[in-house]
Amino acid sequence: MFSNDKAIFHRFHAELQSELTEILHFWSTQTIDHRQGGFIGKMDNQGLVDYTAPKGLVLNARILWTFSAAYANLHDPMYLAVAQRAFGVLSTHFYDDDFGGYYWSVTATGAALNTRKQIYGQAFVLYALAEYLRVLDEEQQAAVLQRARAIFDWIEKHSFDPQFNGYWEAVARNGTALEDLRLSDRDSNAPKTMNTHLHILEAYANFYRSWPDSQLHERLKNLIDLFLDKIIDTETKHLICFFDAQWNSVPAPVSYGHDIETAWLLLEAAEIAQYRVEDAREMAVAVAGAAAEGFDAQSGALLYEDHLPEKHWWVEAEAMVGFLNAWELTQEEHFLGKSLSCWAYIQIHLKDKLGGEWYWGIDAQGNVMATEDKVGFWKCPYHNTRACLEGMRRISKYL
Repeated sequence: MFSNDKAIFHRFHAELQSELTEILHFWSTQTIDHRQGGFIGKMDNQGLVDYTAPKGLVLNARILWTFSAAYANLHDPMYLAVAQRAFGVLSTHFYDDDFGGYYWSVTATGAALNTRKQIYGQAFVLYALAEYLRVLDEEQQAAVLQRARAIFDWIEKHSFDPQFNGYWEAVARNGTALEDLRLSDRDSNAPKTMNTHLHILEAYANFYRSWPDSQLHERLKNLIDLFLDKIIDTETKHLICFFDAQWNSVPAPVSYGHDIETAWLLLEAAEIAQYRVEDAREMAVAVAGAAAEGFDAQSGALLYEDHLPEKHWWVEAEAMVGFLNAWELTQEEHFLGKSLSCWAYIQIHLKDKLGGEWYWGIDAQGNVMATEDKVGFWKCPYHNTRACLEGMRRISKYL
């Protein structure tokens, strides 16, 4: 079987290493905005750049995380230079000097555009700053730590719900309430969501590695409790995607991609916090098993959602890691098989062998989703870079 064949692991590791280098090369050479500063806001599937497109907070924060993590693992000075550029963009153009926090978007030239404070975006800034902290020397860390602590405090002040627990989805620029809280047009207008809580969890766990503060630890433990006790359905082990203020669920599709992403991120957070680790291990396997209900054995890939038989780039990246994690915990061969299968699907169907990077996805008819971005507000290097780094780290233990 798979786990007894060392050649499979050697090949898997080598392919991930090669792919990682190609992804980083694309983003470090094709997405720098030499005309207006920072990074481009949009590139279409054919490689055409729209220099008038707005620039999103999520994209720029994820670039900072990606190249910080890449430099930490590969020590290429070019990666550090890209990370420094991204930090400068966030600090100069996205940061709100008047009210704190970071704008949701800026214009192509870097002026404030959508000034609302989506907590999902604030969490990604903290996630990125925490990673950037880990590659700086002591002298450089002080200013970055100050910014990281400031956004942590901002999230706790403006988003935490002391009455019913959890975090509100969004606030206005000055921290006041909004009527429309949606992260995107396809989301429910719910005050609390699985998605935002997942990325606050991810950010707080990463920040705790560098800043083991007692309040941060308590908030991280609270998030772990929320996932184990509220956000993961106790019966189905799927994630509940949307909630009202008092944590009553709002009907929504099953998101297989978020299921499998949460399966390993929740365990990682529990291990960092050293809190409810055994519960998180059991849940990682259970949620991976639930996500596997969406595994399309015919194509060898994980479906995006239960009502939408598409295969998106980020879902396959997270599935590769989440199923690999489940195999490590159980040694059940079918989990490793699914991880390898998702990786094969990525190489055959999602990787743009001519233009570089990965396509957004494959539609229900098996065709490339040609109208989606190659680079854009949501199309970023974070999921696939992280999948390569995580895969290499985990596989190296078995070589």
